[in-house]
Amino acid sequence: MDIGFGAPVAGAWATPGNIADFAGRAQRLGYRSLWTFQRLLVPTGSDMAAVYHSVLDPMVALGYAAAVTTDIRLGVAVVNHPFVSPLLLAKQAATLDVLSGGRLDLGIGNGWMEQEFTGSGAVMAGRGARTEEYIAALRALWSGSGERFRGSHFEIPAGKQEPLPVQKPGPPVLLGGMSRAAMERAGRVADGWVTASAANLSNIAAYAKVVQESAAAAGRTPVRIVVRGVVRAGREARTSSGERMLLSGSYEQIRDDVAWLGSCGVTEVFYDANWDPLVGNPAVSPRDAVARASEILHELAPGGGPRG
Repeated sequence: MDIGFGAPVAGAWATPGNIADFAGRAQRLGYRSLWTFQRLLVPTGSDMAAVYHSVLDPMVALGYAAAVTTDIRLGVAVVNHPFVSPLLLAKQAATLDVLSGGRLDLGIGNGWMEQEFTGSGAVMAGRGARTEEYIAALRALWSGSGERFRGSHFEIPAGKQEPLPVQKPGPPVLLGGMSRAAMERAGRVADGWVTASAANLSNIAAYAKVVQESAAAAGRTPVRIVVRGVVRAGREARTSSGERMLLSGSYEQIRDDVAWLGSCGVTEVFYDANWDPLVGNPAVSPRDAVARASEILHELAPGGGPRG
């Protein structure tokens, strides 16, 4: 199973120097991938978690990381498609793929915050149904055919968008969303499915089964199952029923949990320290945040140790 790490994009540790440093160290330690996420707005008066209060743009941050790495994959989990046209996202993704030498994994979500829809001039209703056509539009642009794309929701005039992505037929597309419809959609049309930060990972086997059964029904081979690992190192977090949350506790417990996730059909876990309140909170000391994230990075590094 592949192991990734969340890039410094939220809170006190989200600085240019830390992106470069953690990206380079993650690559040397053998991590397979580096991940970002999107947050456009924190509404006034909201009680949103601290991790969302100060967040770098995910695509720009990955472009920065691409410049200081050579082979670690670069993923976004996720960009919400209602906020950006397929024409623009296709261009951004192709550019990042070219600049990184073909290392982008493009996660796409539907969005959920009403204020972000309002501010983006987007419509919440029917956003799930638009997802499949959105992906089809991306892939049409990446194909280089130059043909007109016309669907029920999107129309792109005949013409080419170059340069094309390095990866063929384009960057892998992963879909987010915790509803059954979202999981089924991921299996049917995407290259994989990625969990939300609040996902109940004790149910991951059932979730993966829904995704893979949908893929099989569509005549496709199994797709990727990617888990955002919200780690709670050093303390055992508890569910409402008193059970220990997965990926909490000692580093040994966390590694055991990851092995169990692999037995449930998960193909990749990325440890996202942004969700640690001692790291991703903009109110914490930058030095303390970096020290905490560094400990997690090294303690949970994949087997084999540093490279090169």
